[in-house]
Amino acid sequence: MKPSMLAKLDQLANRLVELDELLMHEGATSNMDSYRKMTREHAEIGPLVALYKDFQRAQSDIAEAQDMLSDPDMKEFAQDEIEAAKSRVAQLELDLQKMLLPKDVNDERNIFLEIRAGTGGDESALFAGDLLRMYTRFAERNRWQVEMVSESASDLGGYREVIVRLIGNGAYSKLKFESGGHRVQRVPATETQGRIHTSACTVAVMPEADEVEDVNINPADLRIDTFRASGAGGQHINKTDSAVRLTHLPTGIVVECQDDRSQHKNKASALKVLAARIKDVQLREQQSKEAATRKSLIGSGDRSERIRTYNFPQGRMTDHRINLTLYKLDFIMDGELTELTNALAAEHQAELLAALGD
Repeated sequence: MKPSMLAKLDQLANRLVELDELLMHEGATSNMDSYRKMTREHAEIGPLVALYKDFQRAQSDIAEAQDMLSDPDMKEFAQDEIEAAKSRVAQLELDLQKMLLPKDVNDERNIFLEIRAGTGGDESALFAGDLLRMYTRFAERNRWQVEMVSESASDLGGYREVIVRLIGNGAYSKLKFESGGHRVQRVPATETQGRIHTSACTVAVMPEADEVEDVNINPADLRIDTFRASGAGGQHINKTDSAVRLTHLPTGIVVECQDDRSQHKNKASALKVLAARIKDVQLREQQSKEAATRKSLIGSGDRSERIRTYNFPQGRMTDHRINLTLYKLDFIMDGELTELTNALAAEHQAELLAALGD
């Protein structure tokens, strides 16, 4: 293990001892805010320090076994002990490296999932609806809540654009690699001659900001338009100017929301989406800078990048970033994404570990 990592681990072990002493003192005082902060820090570094102690014990086992090699009666036993301890050290070192990787502060956040139809006309809009169902089913499997934020339905079904909010622990961590271009190859329902068509949608996964104010939206930078909602919703929704369109002048980002009868609620929803989009732009700028110094195989989230192909005639899904092909398209479209999301996360972790070793 690199000396810098060992120094970091020693520092954390010392900090844990310090926290133990401080918590004993703070627990007897009324400073609950300080007590909570230290308790949280203790919970974060405790498992890492425990793993580090296991690593140190395994190294001590190697040293003790090596001392026994000179004894002919203990030599065979000592060699077995050394091999077992070396195996433990290697695994513990890898586990420690993973735990030392920088945490993504957004991993536990709720997300806004935005799907837009691209090339392919009505077929693209239908595929956008299929993708929404896929992600909704995945959310249900994870026991997340799904809230419709905004939708623009197409004439033949599906969506020209749809935004949903997924609420649940780890939503961003599991779906953050879904941003990009999704291509579908299949025979559309409207195709009379059985020809395979190719169309595409773009997906954006954006972590929800804790508060709209977190991204410093200046009211002077907003243009707010109200208009009558279109589509289904009964008589009331179409007779009042309840729909809201927000334009963020510095970035040109436009958000519309018309799903609620209340103009106030539509404006609040639109502000949340706007905050998430601005935050998303900031994240992608940061990731682009990181990509300049390392490969950044998965983390770019470029909307124009074709990340995946869904081939219905062959029943396969291919993720082009990690060259993963799965012949279980029916299951994937029904929301069974765990194998895929785990593979993407593992590849990203491997990339971070490689960068750590440079």
